[in-house]
Amino acid sequence: MSGIRGAYLAAEGFEPVLAEELSRRGVAVDGWHGRLALSPDLPVDAAWALDIWTQPAEIAVASVKQAADALRAIQRNWAGYQAAHFRRAALIAERLPPVKARPLVFPEPAPAAHLGAWTLLAPDRLLASPAKSSPFVNGECHFVEDRIGPPSRAYLKLWEACTRLGWFPGPGETCVDLGAAPGGWTWALAELGASVIAVDKAPLDPAVAARANVTMRQESAFALAPDALAPEPVDWLFSDVIAYPDRLLALVRRWIEAGAARRIVCTVKFQGETDHATAEAFAAIPGGRVMHLFHNKHELTFAWAAPGSL
Repeated sequence: MSGIRGAYLAAEGFEPVLAEELSRRGVAVDGWHGRLALSPDLPVDAAWALDIWTQPAEIAVASVKQAADALRAIQRNWAGYQAAHFRRAALIAERLPPVKARPLVFPEPAPAAHLGAWTLLAPDRLLASPAKSSPFVNGECHFVEDRIGPPSRAYLKLWEACTRLGWFPGPGETCVDLGAAPGGWTWALAELGASVIAVDKAPLDPAVAARANVTMRQESAFALAPDALAPEPVDWLFSDVIAYPDRLLALVRRWIEAGAARRIVCTVKFQGETDHATAEAFAAIPGGRVMHLFHNKHELTFAWAAPGSL
């Protein structure tokens, strides 16, 4: 194997999708260590990676103590990902300062402490990266869940998107939720105190629809004209609607071109094969980014902010 210059951690079951994306980006993968793609190329931003190790280095280690000492000599905080040599890795971890990966209480911000990543490629060979893309251990964003209020678990995607982006709607702001039924995202936005316009041909869960800061428009998310809520642009456009990616891309472009929303967060859902070309088109929108959340399935989350809105 060539020298490792980048490593990409896929969500469970999404290794082939990440491999396809890296190949399209011209990034070579010399091998896999569990869900970790090892590359001799400099790291790039990969949407389908939960976490990207941006400064990986291989370290020869003759013992558990030597491995722990090598990591501690670089920095304090480390998160381990293990695909093999579990007992030896556990012994190394016991010698490192503990990292408390507790569930967040939304809207608590993401951890700010610097965190590196490491794994054992072999009993005597450590791969360690003092820097990585995600502030979460192995890119896994966990929350203290609300099992009473929301009508579905879809709200976890919105919570994670807001947490990763550092964007939190609040009182005095207006959110449009396209394809809102049964109301998981509408519930989450209303809980933050924002005014929510929920758009769907299907009805909302009655408890969500009854909230004072929720207004229902029972119509198609795609039929709603971006200027229908004029004269002022809405603060936020959200969508977890089920739609083909190219159709959602056209909708997002219409809203951006009309200047009808200051920020956009939506789920790009794939059916069958992954439409990498459309995902790349979303990523190419100026001011936009795409990412695979821990709570995403075969889907990406697109986020966009108008110039000057951050």
